[in-house]
Amino acid sequence: MRPIERGPWPLDEDSKKKVFKKYGNARGDLIDRLGEYCSYCERSILASLAVEHMLAKDLHPHLEKEWSNFLLSCANCNSNKSVKDIQLDDYFWPDRDNTFRALAYGPDAQIKVAGGLRPEQQDRARRTLELTGLDKRPPPVNLRGSSDRRWGHRHATWSVAAFWRDWLAEDPGNEKLRQAIIKAARNSKGFWSVWMTVFEKYPEVRADFIEAFPGTSSSCFDKRANPVQRPGGAV
Repeated sequence: MRPIERGPWPLDEDSKKKVFKKYGNARGDLIDRLGEYCSYCERSILASLAVEHMLAKDLHPHLEKEWSNFLLSCANCNSNKSVKDIQLDDYFWPDRDNTFRALAYGPDAQIKVAGGLRPEQQDRARRTLELTGLDKRPPPVNLRGSSDRRWGHRHATWSVAAFWRDWLAEDPGNEKLRQAIIKAARNSKGFWSVWMTVFEKYPEVRADFIEAFPGTSSSCFDKRANPVQRPGGAV
């Protein structure tokens, strides 16, 4: 899960906080800050990307138009999260934690709890996966046409990223190739964490990914693009 910086409340032309008459009106500002990616599964969603409430608006109506309660979500993550009465501190959140440290991505397209976490952090990461449905196994072959395409898109992106990585391994000093990789990542189905994982041994490329995907929190990484504890975060 990509750690992000939502940034301060957007201002209007008079340098005052924007008034969102409907919470959906914040969608454009969120996309400007974070790109057209689901804040949970990281898919690139060019249509139907929704303003998502971290704390459900039906249970917390006073937060319905609160900027700090907004993320972006695809239909699948939003549906899995649903209207649950949750405590924020029971989960990891991409706007306040280094979620890339908490979850591990593999070539089987599964997302698991990352190694090296303390027991309470492991529990938190596990709850985060369950809340968003990112722990779901791939659908059976006869159900691959189901509406939840997250696993399939993530699997396809891993294959594409691995292709580019293997090409770079043959010519690691090729700057044009490196730029082509960044462009390929930006034009892919998203999944920033997949690209970061596949290119684990290429810190320069990972640094490019951090910069290329809008809203990625640079404070979550050191000079070698290794994930570090997020200032003020739980991981």
